[in-house]
Amino acid sequence: MDLNALVDSVKNFEGVTRKQPIKVITTILNDVYNISGKTKLGFGDDASALDIGDGKLLLLAADGMWGKLMAADPYWAGYCSVLVNVNDIAAMGGKPVAMVNVLSINDEETCYEVMRGIRAGSEKFGVPMVGGHVHPDTPYDALDVSITGIAREDAVITSCDASVGDKVIVAIDLDGKQHPKFALNWDTTTHKSNELVRAQIEVMSELAEKHLVTAGKDISNPGILGTLGMLLEASSVGATVELEKIPRNPTVEWEEWFKLYPGSGFVLTTKESHTQEVISILKEVSITADVVGEIIPDKKLYLTHKNQKELVFDLEEDMIMGIAEKRS
Repeated sequence: MDLNALVDSVKNFEGVTRKQPIKVITTILNDVYNISGKTKLGFGDDASALDIGDGKLLLLAADGMWGKLMAADPYWAGYCSVLVNVNDIAAMGGKPVAMVNVLSINDEETCYEVMRGIRAGSEKFGVPMVGGHVHPDTPYDALDVSITGIAREDAVITSCDASVGDKVIVAIDLDGKQHPKFALNWDTTTHKSNELVRAQIEVMSELAEKHLVTAGKDISNPGILGTLGMLLEASSVGATVELEKIPRNPTVEWEEWFKLYPGSGFVLTTKESHTQEVISILKEVSITADVVGEIIPDKKLYLTHKNQKELVFDLEEDMIMGIAEKRS
């Protein structure tokens, strides 16, 4: 295997490079992100967290559906708008509460398909879509969804608390298939029971409440290594990861596997003493997890394979999001 070519493909993947504007956008809000004095976690995580008292945090997240996905399959875009938002709350160890949307579509059939997908997603994950806004006169098709969730303040999973010496775990439901109209999506949910799919969300709050992980993110558009890179940015650390230890469905080649958005997938860090318990708990809900590497002090992400070692991201120079997490 040519590890250098694989790394080059990951670094130049659109799912990674399209995150770069985040730094400029969030910099404009640096002086106001905590204007209420209640923001505990701001930019840089899967969800922001606000203190609402009684030891609880209100989690807020939002996702816009990739234009390529909307064009490929509007129904699937609607379904995924629920999936990705629910996963953002789960990644924080939270419990999803409800969603709202902004729908910008002027074609009746496309609108209908998107809404059918949203309904199917709500039924699958058990999270209601309670409102939103419609733009019926736009020259483009777009779907944006926002979600709220609740987490315990003493049991929230962040992206910014990985420490040197922590073990890196990649956890993915391998029982899936690539979506026929959008191969970048690894569908692990539509063919499973509602009970199992919801258990895969709830398991993250179990890990959080047992204080078994130090940091975590759900695997999103940047793929496995891109998502890990964002976690490392937020925590101001680096990592070394061994290729062959990363869970993979053997029907998908490595280059494609690193770019897939899994229906249920997380990158986690944990103390060595907790690794086996984390792996066992995830296995109970059909998520395959393994220790794939370790957090290091240098702000670099390395990928190794046999006698090869390649630098994926130099986080002092390369930029994925380009921001360390805003924390109050």
